[in-house]
Amino acid sequence: MCGIVGGIAQRNVTPLLLEGLKRLEYRGYDSAGIAILTEEGELQRERSKGKVVKLEEAIRHSGLKGNLGIGHTRWATHGKPATRNAHPHICRDAVAVVHNGIIENHEALHREQLKAGHKFTSDTDTEVIVHALYDELQTGINLLTAVQNTAAKLTGAYALGVIHKGSPGELVAVRSGSPLVIGIGIGEHFIASDVFALLPVTSRFIFLEEGDVARLSCDGVEIYDANGIAVERRIKESTVAAERTHLGEYRHYMQKEIFEQPSAAIDTLEGRITTGRVIAGSFGMAAPELFSKVRRVQIVACGTSFHAGLVARYWMEQLAGIPCQVEIASEFRYRELVVEDDTLFVTLSQSGETADTLAALRKAGELGYLSTLTICNVSESSLVRESKLSLLTHAGPEIGVASTKAFTTQLIALLLLVVAIARHHKMSLEDEKQIVAQLRNIPAVMEQLLGLDQQIALLAEHFIDKHHALFLGRGSHYPIAMEGALKLKEISYIHAEAYPAGELKHGPLALIDEDMPVVAVAPGNELFEKLKSNLEEVRARGGELFLFAGPGVSIAESGRIHRITLPETDALTAPILYTLPLQMLSYHVAVLKGTDVDQPRNLAKSVTVE
Repeated sequence: MCGIVGGIAQRNVTPLLLEGLKRLEYRGYDSAGIAILTEEGELQRERSKGKVVKLEEAIRHSGLKGNLGIGHTRWATHGKPATRNAHPHICRDAVAVVHNGIIENHEALHREQLKAGHKFTSDTDTEVIVHALYDELQTGINLLTAVQNTAAKLTGAYALGVIHKGSPGELVAVRSGSPLVIGIGIGEHFIASDVFALLPVTSRFIFLEEGDVARLSCDGVEIYDANGIAVERRIKESTVAAERTHLGEYRHYMQKEIFEQPSAAIDTLEGRITTGRVIAGSFGMAAPELFSKVRRVQIVACGTSFHAGLVARYWMEQLAGIPCQVEIASEFRYRELVVEDDTLFVTLSQSGETADTLAALRKAGELGYLSTLTICNVSESSLVRESKLSLLTHAGPEIGVASTKAFTTQLIALLLLVVAIARHHKMSLEDEKQIVAQLRNIPAVMEQLLGLDQQIALLAEHFIDKHHALFLGRGSHYPIAMEGALKLKEISYIHAEAYPAGELKHGPLALIDEDMPVVAVAPGNELFEKLKSNLEEVRARGGELFLFAGPGVSIAESGRIHRITLPETDALTAPILYTLPLQMLSYHVAVLKGTDVDQPRNLAKSVTVE
């Protein structure tokens, strides 16, 4: 979703803001802009539709520079992608604002401000904020108080960065429902939507709490909570190195992140298993005792994380023998819920800021769940801070919009969770030791799978002129087929759908013809014979079949069956491993079709608004 960056320093902040915006490009956006308070005390702005490089070119011609400024990458919600709708928004050359989120009461504010004589130059909900700020400042109050008063009038989710012509020594920021961090420097301070934007200038960060308002100057940072009371927030040292967000030898971030999965798996397992056992305390000090009380599990997530949850349901019910429900967060939060006793509420998210998942967690806090636990990739995120228990995936920065290593590390973390709970139910010590051995083997098998990259690249050529694709799987591999279809559609723009293979005769078989490629996930497990009959139905109707199969799988080959033989895998961990070839397939198809692999159209990395 949209990205914010801002800074106040004793040097020109324009290049710093531009670099920050480039580092926020992965979030998805359609326009960008920067507002600067110049050395002459004037508020000046450059905006452009499209990529940050176009904004950079405009600034190179205008010479925009100053020691105080804010910047933004916009992902359109209210108002189509256009320069006039790009942030920052300015009122009467006096005050400028950048905004992430949605102002739900903007229409009422818009009507009031029109009556008061304000002129609107955009179609956005954000513009009501800057007009409200201007009106507050006209009463003679300082910028901090004006921002606090304005925030009290807003309904919705927002993070704000504000600068004012009459306040050349300060930058004010607000966090309410959308993430915002403060970067701590020496004689300079910054704001951004996430730490990645600021890694070139600092490794020390303050993560604002819900409702916080912060005043930044060169001398320091003041923070006030939602009640206007001055508070101290802990400074945290980021362990993310700036170079980890660089492409290096890779053509795209998605490709880089696919190939980082063996090391991400190692990092996720490190310190969580020992002497053949899962360390339940990895989830929090209270976890070992709490897990003994769990009698059922509710998983809530969105998108790719939802698919990970679906795999975990198979594991939980197979290994622990307890019920597990999985639901999309946006549906969960808007229905009447029945909470059964001793239910553990689990959320999954790469960013930890997904709006629907966060709202579901907050709703769960009111409903009497046994406890809440999140599996997340960002240690300072809202989900981690607001859940009672947590496990970090340690996938490292994931820049590509299409999630890869975050998904596979979520699956690893979920299997750790299942084992930690299952030992209190039907799992024996010997079973646990066997699963831990399988977990340890995952990075090595991942390395073998990545060695198939060129074979899969050749396979991708068959998809260049296709407009539709069908993915099939059975059991715990049905969610993996769903994930494969999602990856293909989001980065190559091929319409792809996944079905349980047994559902073919209930409708999807009508779609099969020579122009409909069918991708099947076919490990040699106990369900293969059932899957094999489904594949024969596809072949009998002239369908072209692309089979990702284990070494023990036998099927009569022909010119319209394309097979990639995968290394031997354990049945339990196979869903994690069979994900990689599907990621590689979608990546190579997208490259051949010439799409924007890392920033596919209309999509954002982190969905921080509904």
